[in-house]
Amino acid sequence: MSVRTLVVDDEAPARRRIRRLLAAEDGVTVIGECGDGASAVSLIETMRPDLVFLDIQMPERDGFEVVKAIPPAKLPAILFVTAYDQYALRAFDVHAVDYLLKPFTADRFRTALTRARARIARRAEDPGLATLATTLRSRPVYLSRLPVRTGGRTVFVEMGAVDWLEAADNYVRLHVRQREYLVRETLGSLEARLDPDRFVRIHRSAIVGIDRVAETRATSHGDAEVLLRDGTKLTASRTWREGLQQVLAFHFRK
Repeated sequence: MSVRTLVVDDEAPARRRIRRLLAAEDGVTVIGECGDGASAVSLIETMRPDLVFLDIQMPERDGFEVVKAIPPAKLPAILFVTAYDQYALRAFDVHAVDYLLKPFTADRFRTALTRARARIARRAEDPGLATLATTLRSRPVYLSRLPVRTGGRTVFVEMGAVDWLEAADNYVRLHVRQREYLVRETLGSLEARLDPDRFVRIHRSAIVGIDRVAETRATSHGDAEVLLRDGTKLTASRTWREGLQQVLAFHFRK
């Protein structure tokens, strides 16, 4: 029986290379490919592949969030593909079928595929991956890095380095240590993925890093002026001012 395979990676060259390597293997059928986590969830649910090559850092949803979104009983065999996240590698070494660390050789690829075939052939539930999925469902997984396309390349912005985020229509402008990056996402959708212990909404168009706040000053209109450590001045509107003060009081009391 042919192994029905889905390839998920936000870089087209990476997808092409995996497809080329799979084309040299007997008994494997690539049933589709996609470049973001949201599409991956949709395709896994509708196409029910036996095996998924799943990148970690992607737009919309990363590899963790894809696993979290699929019920454990419906999870296919997963081969994670990554270039950087050492914490993830340790987790995948325990829970996943295998992982491929970019750049990987054809021999390493074949070894991972052999392990996946064996897992699929046993037709047994993957207890490790099911455990990972259950764990992810039981606790929030906040965004740690955000892929940003700029000048024909992709930059992975560490969220811990972000000073503040600004709404710009259907985009978000990240202010990162005197640099700016534009992400095609709404501020509201991005806010839902941010760690509330690190970021707080101060305005309908602004979110700040809590530890970047140096000072707040009340204004005559019920708003507050927020001064960041780098000298940036922002406005906390009345809607979010009280919440900001509560967050700051709790944060700096710890």
